[in-house]
Amino acid sequence: MARKLVIKVTAGADAPERCSQAFTVAAVAVASGVQVSLWLTGESAWFALPGRAAEFELPHAAPLPDLLDAVLAGGSVTLCTQCAARRGITQDDVVEGVRIAGAQVFVSEAVEDGVQALVY
Repeated sequence: MARKLVIKVTAGADAPERCSQAFTVAAVAVASGVQVSLWLTGESAWFALPGRAAEFELPHAAPLPDLLDAVLAGGSVTLCTQCAARRGITQDDVVEGVRIAGAQVFVSEAVEDGVQALVY
């Protein structure tokens, strides 16, 4: 049975190491052939907007735009509905390939057979 990894990242520039770890794990999992669903919540919601990942800096870490592109190319990226609404972000604003969905979708993904959920 194929495994799926659902990763929820709650951190952004406010906790750069935790944020980078989530994106790195997601990108490495995609590169390893794992089905990945990356959820942007809290302060990571800003990275759903064009150009915002390029503003993120963390020494000795892979560039966030590259990690995001890797996940978008081989997995899925979802922006939390409530997090988007609190920041005034709409579907028209986000990077191509990012969807906006809520807790019901997250829960349905996280409880599927063969799924491992991680929260950063």
